[in-house]
Amino acid sequence: MPRPPGRSVDGHVARKRFGQNFLADPHYLARIADAVAPRPGDIVVEIGPGLGALTAALIARAGASSRSRSTATSRRGSPSASAARARLVVGDALAFDFRTLGRNLRVVGNLPYNISSPLLFRLADQAGALHDLTVMLQKEVVARMTAEPATPEYGRLTVMLQVTFAIERLFTVPPGAFRPPPTVDSAVARLVPLGSAAPRITDPARFARIVAAAFGQRRKTLRNALADVVPAAAFDAANVDPQRRGETLSVAEFVALADAAGAVL
Repeated sequence: MPRPPGRSVDGHVARKRFGQNFLADPHYLARIADAVAPRPGDIVVEIGPGLGALTAALIARAGASSRSRSTATSRRGSPSASAARARLVVGDALAFDFRTLGRNLRVVGNLPYNISSPLLFRLADQAGALHDLTVMLQKEVVARMTAEPATPEYGRLTVMLQVTFAIERLFTVPPGAFRPPPTVDSAVARLVPLGSAAPRITDPARFARIVAAAFGQRRKTLRNALADVVPAAAFDAANVDPQRRGETLSVAEFVALADAAGAVL
């Protein structure tokens, strides 16, 4: 079968259905490595190392005594020095238990655009094992992750991540930095688990259902959108006006509403 034009990178055909666009620009590779700033002894878990360009930059930035671990398929043409300092873990990141790699993990990666949201949700579920995440995503996804209430970007992804992480947008990466170039701009973000500062959620599953329902039909009032999951009395208990829309609630208000719903059931 002929290779798709423009998608062959160092002998590897980038697969569009897997969202494969490999970061190749040395400037941006160095910027990501500098943002991570791995230290000797850190366990750096790189998701989807591709052809190993970022892996090599991270190892060079950390020095010989740092450990870099990857959860992805094997890569070709790896520098021997890098290979000697990295452990390859072959697996599906959407099903992988990152906690098996240790504690205080430093997760890094150019996340495939087609699985970025479910992968971020999975990492949020395992936040207790993480020190931080430095990840590259579509620019619009990072805008949603860092959004404020009552803005078009604010939604389910925002709330479900901000309840667990402090999130900072670091910088934009243009399409030309990739091989093959994607059709959209990318951005790098840092996520740091809130740890003991995270709001205490009595029932995480109920919280997730309420957030999903609130944004399922954005133009509905909370009274209508949440009729099946939040008793009317819970709005008064949480001091939340049921005539508001979900996009106007802060993360703290969603937590209060979910806990109040549990208390009156």
